[in-house]
Amino acid sequence: MKKTNRHPLIIGTLILTATGLLSRIIGFFYRIYLSRLFGEEGMGIYQLLNPVLSLSFSLTAAGYQTAISKLVAERAATDRSRSYQPLIAGLSISLPLSLLCNGVIYFFADPIACRLLGEPRTAMMLKILSFSIPLSAVHSCINGYFYGIKKAGYPAAAQLVEQIVRVASVYIAAGYCFAIGREPAIGVAVLGLTIGEFFSMLVSFASIALCKDKAVSPLRISGYRSVYLPLMQTALPLTANRIVLNFLQSIESVSIPARLRMYGYDNTTALSVYGVLTGMAMPLIFFPNALTNSIAVLLLPIISESYALGDLGKVRSAALRTVKYCGLMGIVCMLGFLFLGKWAGNFLFDSALAGHFITTLGFICPFLYLDTTLSSILQGLGMAGHIFVMNVLSLLIRLGFVFLAVPTYGITGYLWGILASQLTQSVLYLLCLNRFLKRAK
Repeated sequence: MKKTNRHPLIIGTLILTATGLLSRIIGFFYRIYLSRLFGEEGMGIYQLLNPVLSLSFSLTAAGYQTAISKLVAERAATDRSRSYQPLIAGLSISLPLSLLCNGVIYFFADPIACRLLGEPRTAMMLKILSFSIPLSAVHSCINGYFYGIKKAGYPAAAQLVEQIVRVASVYIAAGYCFAIGREPAIGVAVLGLTIGEFFSMLVSFASIALCKDKAVSPLRISGYRSVYLPLMQTALPLTANRIVLNFLQSIESVSIPARLRMYGYDNTTALSVYGVLTGMAMPLIFFPNALTNSIAVLLLPIISESYALGDLGKVRSAALRTVKYCGLMGIVCMLGFLFLGKWAGNFLFDSALAGHFITTLGFICPFLYLDTTLSSILQGLGMAGHIFVMNVLSLLIRLGFVFLAVPTYGITGYLWGILASQLTQSVLYLLCLNRFLKRAK
């Protein structure tokens, strides 16, 4: 029985990890390709789009994907015939929101670029990016359904297709520009992102058609009213959480180049340093997170299902085992980055600055990888409000370092802030989980 209980998590984690690692390998070399194609300043401009993309995803999809996964897992455990209902309900809310967001960003791209991002060259890229938002919302909701029924292979396939199509699109478009004697613009990378999202959505629709279950009736109307209330009760706090967090992250992202200029850099140097940190060093630090992300995504429905069935022993066992192994993995990765960080920066990106960032950021690995899974466990236990408060506190610490330390110490001040915030977040997560487990016991 014990082996059977672990089976969905182990198999699902292996599937997601294998495809996640493959996607990250492709994405990693893609980052190297982009850095060599567009340079450090180009990467800095490209990274300025992240706040807009993150805020849009938070508003339209992130909370609904998690809520769908949680509700589908609970319904599949008690009444499989209604497991489609959270997906349909989630799509009916997420898709209109994403289309509205698409229109706002497209028609107000110029003021967003100039006044919010402080870089007029991002205006056209924002218009292209806006069309990826509805596509992302649809396939995120469908992914939530598959995570809920513990069929990780379908979202994994969509993720892999998205990455392959994105890279291929940029490579073909850049090759065409060179063929006609023109230098490719950084907007080519945004076009590739949007095309990748489109094909990912197509794969998600195909997955729904392939994954047929006679016991499930998506057209069964009765009972849909009872879905919206628990869906919104789960999704709204998560959405508010993500919006506030991404709003704070957006302030952080936009403020870093500005504070670096206060430190003494010109605009080109500030964007270049920002591009090296966020476009080269941090993707390498996050590379091993493919494993912890896979575990986190699949832990949520398993924790939710076990908690709904009153199996607190399984909740406790999964939580303790996750903390132990993710913490161990973080320590191993930290040592690897500390000893090989400078070499990796020079060899992979031809940048000594990237090597310095990688070595310094290596210290956050034990906390970073642990936080990913702890957050998922706490969400599965219905503690979204606690997560929100702890994440806001962590971000405020980082923002404090951006505004107070960066003008004096440069980008090093921001690296100190990242370490302090991740450490604080880990301690708070562990205290919260420990308190819950003691009460449950």
